[in-house]
Amino acid sequence: MFRNRLVKVYRHLQKQAKRQGISCYRIYDRDLPEFPLTIELYEDKIYLAEYKSKHNLTEEAYDQWLKECFPAISEALGLPEENIYYKTRQRKSGRLGQYQKVDDAEEFFTVQEGGLKFLVNLSDYLDTGLFLDHRLTRQMVREQCEGKRILNLFCYTGSFSVYAASGNASKVVSVDLSNTYLKWAEDNFRINEFSDTSKYSFVKADVKQYLDTLAPESFDLVIMDPPTFSNSKMMKDFLDIQRDHVELLNQVLRAVAPGGKIYFSTNSRKFVLDEENIKASSIKDITKATTPFDFQGKLLRWCFLLEKSI
Repeated sequence: MFRNRLVKVYRHLQKQAKRQGISCYRIYDRDLPEFPLTIELYEDKIYLAEYKSKHNLTEEAYDQWLKECFPAISEALGLPEENIYYKTRQRKSGRLGQYQKVDDAEEFFTVQEGGLKFLVNLSDYLDTGLFLDHRLTRQMVREQCEGKRILNLFCYTGSFSVYAASGNASKVVSVDLSNTYLKWAEDNFRINEFSDTSKYSFVKADVKQYLDTLAPESFDLVIMDPPTFSNSKMMKDFLDIQRDHVELLNQVLRAVAPGGKIYFSTNSRKFVLDEENIKASSIKDITKATTPFDFQGKLLRWCFLLEKSI
C-alpha cells in the first residue's frame, strides 16, 4: 500500500519537477496515517524523517515496520537504500533544537536550486539547511533585489541571502544567533562565488536587540522568517512570535526606506496577524502564491508581504 502510493505520487511530482528544472523537492508527507513519514529528494539522495508519534507497536514490531519501509522507498524512487538518510524528529516549539547536532558525521552535499548552489546536510542537524517550501519566495525576492539593500533576519543558512546576491543586490546583511548557521551561510556564498565583503556581511546577534541598533530607512527589502518560539540562553529575552510579531515588524518598518518591502513568514500553526497594530501601508497574505507544487494542500506556514508607503 505504501509503496504503491509512493510510486503514484512520485510519478506525478517527478514530471512537474522536471518541467520546472527542480531537483530538490518533497515527495511524501504523512499521506497515509499508517506511515507517518516525510520524504524529500535532494537530487540523488533521499531524506526520510519520522516525527515521533504513538504507534502502539512493540519495539520489535516497530523495528520490523521501519526495516520494511526502506526497500519500499528505494524501489518506488529507483534509488539504492544507501542513499536514504533517516532521521527521527520530535516536535519542538521553537528553533532552539536546530542549533544542536544529532550526529557527528558532518556529511555536506552540494545541490542546485534556481541556478545556485547550496550545501545541505541530511544527517547531522534537525533540518537539512534548505527549506524547500520557500523555493518560490526566494525567487520573488531575487526578482526584486536589483540595486537594493537587503536584510535577512533569522537568516538560518542564508539561502534567501544567496538569492538576493544573485539578484544584484547592492548590499546583503544576514543576521542569526547561531555561529553554526552563519558559517554555513558564508559557505553558501563562497560556493556561489559571492565574495565581496563590502557588499555581503554576516552578523551574529539577537534579532530583537539588533533591530534597536539600525538607523531609520537603512534597508529596502527585509526577509524575516523567525522561529515560533525560542528561549536560547544567548538571547536577552525569549521570543514568542505571536506575542512579539507586532513589535518586531514595526521595528523593521522603521528600518525600511519608503516604498520598501518586508517578506514575513511563520510556521506557527495558530498564528493570527494583528494587522490593526502594524504600521504598514499594505499587508498581503501571499501564502498561496508562495506555495510550491510539492507542498500543495500540505503546507503549514504563513507568508505575508508588507509594504511601506512612499
